[in-house]
Amino acid sequence: MQERIHEFVLAALAEMNYDIDQVTGDTDLGPAGLDLESLALADLSVQVEDEFGVKFDMDEMETTALMTLDQFTADVARRVAANAAAAAGSAA
Repeated sequence: MQERIHEFVLAALAEMNYDIDQVTGDTDLGPAGLDLESLALADLSVQVEDEFGVKFDMDEMETTALMTLDQFTADVARRVAANAAAAAGSAA
């Protein structure tokens, strides 16, 4: 799942006109790496929410900017798994 999320995020960043040629899992999303501004982080978060059915709070954007790509995709994968577990629990 994390690899699928990683590929989706890279595609979304490319569509947002970010140069992803040198981006690795260790690349920071914020000023030390891709330098995503708050609006770009919000846009990326909305795209991830729509694609994977997870939710981000606005107050999480600051911590998201400090994450690497791998940390972000792992966080999204955890949220997807938690949603799936919650859905399975409520269906039982």
